[in-house]
Formats: sequence, structure tokens, C-alpha cells
Amino acid sequence: MGDNGVCIFMMDLSSHLILELRRRALRRGVWFRVLDRAERAILDLAPKCVDRPRSPRLIDAIAKIIVKLKVALASPIVKLRSQIGWPLAQKISQIAQKWGNKRARECAEDKCYIQYLTIIKINDISIFR
Repeated sequence: MGDNGVCIFMMDLSSHLILELRRRALRRGVWFRVLDRAERAILDLAPKCVDRPRSPRLIDAIAKIIVKLKVALASPIVKLRSQIGWPLAQKISQIAQKWGNKRARECAEDKCYIQYLTIIKINDISIFR
């Protein structure tokens, strides 16, 4: 996925995004569990004070908190796709390419295929427990 710094600069830090993320975090019970008092205060006050923050320090602080919330809000299957399905799809793709399959490279980036491999692997693991 790359360095978080790269993703942060591409992130829209509008007050609408912050308020929407706050609403989702409160509904899912993540707001108080994941964030400390200072982080909650920053996300509470920033949309009330400015529509779009311009201060590099404030942008950095908000972006780090948003990344923290987004990780906490991600569904378990999304996390497992990146941990299990994506590496497995890469391996299978490399083997198929060595066998001469030119289109196998596309499978390594296909989200549906990656999710399929993730679910198959999870079911395979849970059978033997």
C-alpha cells in the first residue's frame, strides 16, 4: 500500500469528512475505544473552527487520527484480504506466469479473486481447529 504519508496527502480533510467519520465511529463503538481524549477533542473542534485545515501540524494530527479510525473501522474481511488473500494471489499469479499464462498477472490484482482466496483459506484453517 505504501507509506502512510503518501496516502495522507491524497486524503480530503474537509469538515464534512471528519464529521462523517466521527458519526460512523460513534455508531460502531470505536470513537471512545480507539481514540484518547486529545484525539477526540481535535476531531470535535477542527470542523467547528475551519472548513479545511491549512496548518501542516493540524493536517498531520488530523490525518494520523483519521488513519487510526479507518483501520479500526475496517471490516475483518478487509484486513484478512490484505494479510492472507493478497499474498496468496501474488504467489499463485507468479507460478501461473512461470507456466506461461500471460493473463495471470491480472488475477493478482482482482479484488473478487483475492476475497475468494481469503475466504477459502479462512474456511480451510477453521476446519482443522
